[in-house]
Amino acid sequence: MSKRLVEKVAVVTGGGSGIGEAICHRFAAEGARVSVFDLDMASAEQTAKQINDRGGQARAFSCDVSNYTEVKASLYSAAETFGGLTTLVNNAGIAHIGNIEHTTHEDFERIYRVNVEGVFLCLQTGIELLKKNYGGVIINMTSVASTIGIPDRFAYSMSKGAVLMMTRSVACDYLRENIRCNCISPARVHTPFVDHYLQRNYPGRESEMFDKLSATQPLGRMGQPEEIASLAVFLASDESAFVTGANYEIDGGFQNLRP
Repeated sequence: MSKRLVEKVAVVTGGGSGIGEAICHRFAAEGARVSVFDLDMASAEQTAKQINDRGGQARAFSCDVSNYTEVKASLYSAAETFGGLTTLVNNAGIAHIGNIEHTTHEDFERIYRVNVEGVFLCLQTGIELLKKNYGGVIINMTSVASTIGIPDRFAYSMSKGAVLMMTRSVACDYLRENIRCNCISPARVHTPFVDHYLQRNYPGRESEMFDKLSATQPLGRMGQPEEIASLAVFLASDESAFVTGANYEIDGGFQNLRP
């Protein structure tokens, strides 16, 4: 690795698995000190242990991003552990499948609490800490669903659209504080969530449905978590110092090249 993140201190929410885990590993490999936030403490600890075993610096934190008290305490504890905060990655999120008729009030509130309010709470405390550092970087994880219509993703699309506009608002409001805020919008990425979804909904047909989902993207495959992590490294590094308020599509051509 080129060590592009030496002297960076990062918090990654949802860092115990999938895209968040890949970002934690890449950030650490590039020299950052990483706080791994996850609701599942065992997963966070496993990610942190793997990083530390490879010579990196990481610590695990159990954090429910929808809980104000936990978010504030965890972020301040992480900053105290590694000497401040330079980089916040709001990656934690949940999914829901269904159109408006198949989305209950409880479904909608659950998505909102985690995907919208969770990002809001992390942003609010994160900005406090970044201002103490005289600036830094925020990366929010959105989705192709934030900008285009996807069938049966009503509540999920709502939440990711909100994250996109929070990103642009924060980028606009904190220019003078030297805080850059961007977001990443992946299409389908092959994570444990996809495997669990296929096992639960298509038992015995997992391979068939995996191929079908992969084929919806013009490149003919799903993205890999490591590919999203590579983009996150760029946005967290000084190489992207002229980038703020941007939405990076990383989608195998899904938004622009579909027939």
